[in-house]
Amino acid sequence: MRLKLAFADQDFTATLEDNPSTRDLMTMLPLDLTIDDYSTNEKIAYLPRKLTEEGSGRFENEAAGDLCYFAPWGNLAMFYGPYRWSRGLIRLGRLDEGPAPLLVRGKHMLRIETL
Repeated sequence: MRLKLAFADQDFTATLEDNPSTRDLMTMLPLDLTIDDYSTNEKIAYLPRKLTEEGSGRFENEAAGDLCYFAPWGNLAMFYGPYRWSRGLIRLGRLDEGPAPLLVRGKHMLRIETL
């Protein structure tokens, strides 16, 4: 499964994990959201509803370019810098081109659709 994401005049793709949260996200597509900077290493976008947490748990090899879901807040998190897994974080996939598209600062409209 793959996604096409677009914001700030950029188009990029992500390859998704096969897990219940990702499958739940796919049922919501296409989506038009707002993406914004959070902390010093990620961008976030709030979904219209929370995703299932079924089958979630600790994962390893965290890396810039990861696309995750943060269950406590109900938001997508896209990491452009180093991070560590924390409770409630579910990896949905990874950006195919790496984190470079996320380095554009500020608040933007985000379009997510299937590829």
